Amino acid sequence: MKKIKAFLKKILLAVELVFVIAFVHWDKFLFVGIIALDQFVKAKIISTMVPGESIPVLKNFFHITYVLNPGAAFGILPNQRIFFLTAGGILLILAAYFYPKINKKDNLSKFGAITLVGGATANLIDRVQSGLVVDFFDFRSWPVFNIADVAIVVGMFVMVYVILFKVESERQLGVRSEE
Repeated sequence: MKKIKAFLKKILLAVELVFVIAFVHWDKFLFVGIIALDQFVKAKIISTMVPGESIPVLKNFFHITYVLNPGAAFGILPNQRIFFLTAGGILLILAAYFYPKINKKDNLSKFGAITLVGGATANLIDRVQSGLVVDFFDFRSWPVFNIADVAIVVGMFVMVYVILFKVESERQLGVRSEE
């Protein structure tokens, strides 16, 4: 019985440690989580469907459609692999340089930056592997997209909000950001 209690205590301590690390380093978990979820779903799509195949989820509204996108959003700039690899590499270098400069208490800016860079990294992985990005969310009235694209858009909206509204409201209140 003592061995079982000691074993359960070790498991409880391990779980507690994971939660503490996840709470303290939520941004790193979010970054890795976006990439992992995106790549996992893309791997499932690749292994179970053929390009062009579409599975209706809500007929005439939402389908899972396997598309290989050679360009950026909406298929713009098709077949510009070197450009996208270079831009993605520069984005990662800039993110690594500037992210530590974000105020440690500014979780909204950190969230926006991490979701944007996590999504861009997930799509960059596709571009490195094949030069094509796997897209699959198909709402029929909008170009097909993926989880990474959602993260990029959410990150951009949060960053725009922070830049336009949060900074302005701090300026009006006379609040100075901490360095």
